[in-house]
Amino acid sequence: MKRHICMLAGGVLLAGCSSTYQHSELLKPEVKLDPAVGVIISVPADGRYGNKKYPGSGRMTTDAVRSAFSKRTVKVDVTTDCHGESCLNMLDKQRFGYYVKPEILHWEERNTEWSGKPDKIEIQLVIYDLGSQKTVASTNFSGESKLASFGGDHPQDLLPQPIQKYVDSLYR
Repeated sequence: MKRHICMLAGGVLLAGCSSTYQHSELLKPEVKLDPAVGVIISVPADGRYGNKKYPGSGRMTTDAVRSAFSKRTVKVDVTTDCHGESCLNMLDKQRFGYYVKPEILHWEERNTEWSGKPDKIEIQLVIYDLGSQKTVASTNFSGESKLASFGGDHPQDLLPQPIQKYVDSLYR
């Protein structure tokens, strides 16, 4: 009996020690992206939860997206001049072939250690072909922080892993 209780407690502790992610591919690309073609990324509006706004979260999201793409393609840049489909007509099609539009759907930072509530994010990435101005890929992913973070986790810490995994899948 004691052994079962110890195993159950150990399982609960281990479950609280890792972040979890869910991924929903909304539009799977028909062909893989060309690593010789440049990518430009816009900066989304900062995330919010209820009335609380998280300044800088849009830039942190863009930085994570830029980091993932820079491991896969020759040229990556960020535009702060536009966001959304209006960018399709404004961006330099000679320098960039793909436009990535990240959007923060949910951003929630919690004092997890004290409240028992995890940090949460939900991000949407839409990738456009600048030449045809058509959507070539789209995905949503969400993540929750681990419960046993010892004060070191924040929503932005949930970004790199699922973004890199998704971007890698676009180029393989």
